[in-house]
Amino acid sequence: MLCEMRILTLVLLLLAGLPLVASAVIAPDSVAVLFNSAVPESKKVAEIYRDARGIPAENLIGLPMPMVADISRADYFQFILKPLRTEFDMRHWWKRRAENGGALMPEYNRIKVLVTVRGVPLRIQPMPKPAGSAPASPNPMVGHDEASVDSELAMFGVEGVPVDGVLQNKFYQSEKSIMEVVMPFLVLTARIDAPSFATCERMIHDVVEVEKTGLWGRAYVDIANKFPQGDQWLEAVVKTNGTAGIPTVVDRFNDTLPKNYPMTDAAMYYGWYDWNVSGPFLNSRFQFRKGAIAMHLHSFSAEQLTDGSKNWSGALLEKGAAVTIGNVYEPYLHLTHDFSILHQRLLAGFTWGEACWMAMPVTSWQGVVLGDPLYQPFAHLDGSGLRQDADIEFRALAAAAAEWKNDPRERQNQLEKASERMHSGILAEAVGLDLLEKKDTAGAAQWFRTAKGYDAKMEDKLRQDFHIIAIDRAANRKDIAVRGLRDAQLLYGLLPEGEAVKGWLDILDPPPPPPADPTKVPVVKKP
Repeated sequence: MLCEMRILTLVLLLLAGLPLVASAVIAPDSVAVLFNSAVPESKKVAEIYRDARGIPAENLIGLPMPMVADISRADYFQFILKPLRTEFDMRHWWKRRAENGGALMPEYNRIKVLVTVRGVPLRIQPMPKPAGSAPASPNPMVGHDEASVDSELAMFGVEGVPVDGVLQNKFYQSEKSIMEVVMPFLVLTARIDAPSFATCERMIHDVVEVEKTGLWGRAYVDIANKFPQGDQWLEAVVKTNGTAGIPTVVDRFNDTLPKNYPMTDAAMYYGWYDWNVSGPFLNSRFQFRKGAIAMHLHSFSAEQLTDGSKNWSGALLEKGAAVTIGNVYEPYLHLTHDFSILHQRLLAGFTWGEACWMAMPVTSWQGVVLGDPLYQPFAHLDGSGLRQDADIEFRALAAAAAEWKNDPRERQNQLEKASERMHSGILAEAVGLDLLEKKDTAGAAQWFRTAKGYDAKMEDKLRQDFHIIAIDRAANRKDIAVRGLRDAQLLYGLLPEGEAVKGWLDILDPPPPPPADPTKVPVVKKP
């Protein structure tokens, strides 16, 4: 009995207090907050964030800026870049000197993190090019000076470099905190912005609250098989979660998750590649777990942040996510945030801002980081922190992964026993998901059936059916998969999540085309 109980008690006690990989703490006085003084709401967001993180009042910077999301390069220079440099000079936050090549470069900078807030312009528009001046270079970045305001501000202390193209991010792939490296020319930028003021306020308070307990829940990874590089990033997230004991639902079909897919207890979402928000997030009942991390890889995911029904970044925040990332223009895949690095750094205990900039190879480009850069979602992955009843089973999974890291068979055995003893659908599903990643589809299907028996909510039961149907679909057993979907329609058709069943049926067994209208003359296509 003692051996079985270790999964819920002894393991957590043994793990409590283990040191994190990330040890350096970002000091509040090394954070500056930039707001638009022409927008009262912008100042209010800045003040809420200041109070939540204990940032000194003198670290707030209010500048009168155009009250628009998109600004010209000239307006960026006039209203943001030049006055911000002046503020840093006047406050003696940095010291700059001229390099041999003529560029002016910070050699000391007290500010490590710069937070922009709602009301600060989002995008810098491309400067008009003279007719016939298109570059002949095969490099697609040459001649492009459009950018996110935040990405430009990351190295705003450097003067004398071209505005078009990209600048190398020296913090990329770093394994040390921004407080430990010597990079005075770089500030980590992040933005607290969303389609509504209320969402901005919630984002701030949610992460502070979640840091007391840690972020726990289920991860969902939608691998759409678009380009190998992006697919590999997502596969790496799945593998990392398996090691950490985070239960992860993975979809590897070419189509993205269907409308209203039953995504419950969602603490993490990584996916691609739809233009506008889709799938589970169209369900009016859907809500992320507090403090959730969510991102969707798309060239224009953060093209705008005012309409929560378009693009991805703003929409995910409106659905309860606390943090996300995005791109404001076409960034090209290799110049976007590497999801695998970002996720690994978060699990290692780094802050949201650090993890995002460790995953971004360039500055002066299209990326934007949304949410509190000081957020540490996995500071309690070691089993520490305040414990809540809703997190017990997720904590147990992480504890088991650490305790039996080198003995997966014993880990599975202990989780199976705990699941049966507790009648836990969460643990049973996690066992099934782990077996599925190991290609044991028969064993996985059996545990999904067990989880369905334990689950109390109908949407959770539907997800177990989806897991089983997905096994048949992946094995090209189309008839069995369609039969499973037909049965699911009868069981769950009245649920909003039942819409997801129709989505897969339309793919595997599409309805016949409507009959021809006898009142209309058929159109004959010319050869």
